Amino acid sequence: MIHEAELSPTPSPARWLEVGTVRELSQLAGLRSTWSALLDESQAGPFNAWEWLYPWCRRIGADRKPFVLQAKDRSGALVGLMPLGFDYQWVLGRPIRRLAFLGETHVGSDYLDVVARRGREEEVARTFAGALWELRDQWDVLELTDLREDSVTVRVLRETFEKHRAELQLSTRYVCPYEVLGKGESFDDFLKRTSRRDNYLRRKKWLEKQEGYRIEKTEAPGALAGPLTDFFRLHAMRWESDGGSQGIRGRGVEAFHRDATQLLAERGRLRLYTMKVGGQAVASVYGILHRDSFIYFQSGYDPAWRNRSVGLVLVGETFRDALELGLTEYDFLRGTESYKSDWTTRQRRTVSLRVLSPGGSGEWLVRRDEAMRQVREVAKRVLPQDAVERVRRFRRKLSAVRG
Repeated sequence: MIHEAELSPTPSPARWLEVGTVRELSQLAGLRSTWSALLDESQAGPFNAWEWLYPWCRRIGADRKPFVLQAKDRSGALVGLMPLGFDYQWVLGRPIRRLAFLGETHVGSDYLDVVARRGREEEVARTFAGALWELRDQWDVLELTDLREDSVTVRVLRETFEKHRAELQLSTRYVCPYEVLGKGESFDDFLKRTSRRDNYLRRKKWLEKQEGYRIEKTEAPGALAGPLTDFFRLHAMRWESDGGSQGIRGRGVEAFHRDATQLLAERGRLRLYTMKVGGQAVASVYGILHRDSFIYFQSGYDPAWRNRSVGLVLVGETFRDALELGLTEYDFLRGTESYKSDWTTRQRRTVSLRVLSPGGSGEWLVRRDEAMRQVREVAKRVLPQDAVERVRRFRRKLSAVRG
């Protein structure tokens, strides 16, 4: 049974760090300033920010019980966070206590991880790994998704739990295309090393001749309402047109993004780009600034303007802006769509790590997931491909209604 507590000290393998757990949303709400300061001093990715995870807890993960590990040094200074939460999954009438990252579902959070003060990543990861082992009677499955494959946390958790002979599984998740931007590199020089230079210049030249063509960049917290409305509309139009993967589905997810964009804008981390022609928004990009990186999160466009390559031109303009800001990396996050490879030459991967607590009920969750995987494989072999796709689309629409 999980006992509610605001801050519960737990043993730490590192004598100079004390570990506690924040288990109430009200306590999580009060961590913004210290969490943000720690993130700024860390190497952790953008989706480990309080501004992302707190609204996720409120709007999407309301059924999750926060279980955020904190590590503090002797002076009481915060040096590490591991933003976890509990949910319960029922398998054959058995409640399975699953401990996972906050932010793991519905919103495409890549690079989830421990947040540790720069230079102390391994120390903090080992402290948290030891604490999780000590707390193993409180969880059945530790399931961490979408960490970078080179994360110190992955290596340390594997070493810790394999030493204790806990059942552990590591699997690949996504490929994330990205590009390094040269310091002082001009946009023109950057274009020369892409495959879309000529098409971009030709399409942009045509658009610039259209009445009312302009690109608006919104970053102020008080100016988001209109651009966000345009973004949601264009994102949905793109989804309905191409049948691809819609990143924002359902009222709950949209409400999350309205909260998160406001909070990110307050920290100077948000960029909304809107292309307008004749006063009408025809393309939009939702971007996040994180240290020296531009994070391309999502986009949308009017299908009536597809043949004019409005999406291509607007993405190009986000690269221009990133270079003018002096940023050194542009990250497209998960997915290997062709439009991403047109602009990038590099890739990184994410992984997931699943650990079963010895003596717990986690094996039933593994059995259920394996059974579901086998059913999907059979369905692919037996059902016509168009029937499989119809089922997928129905499930997406149902998810959107429920969201």
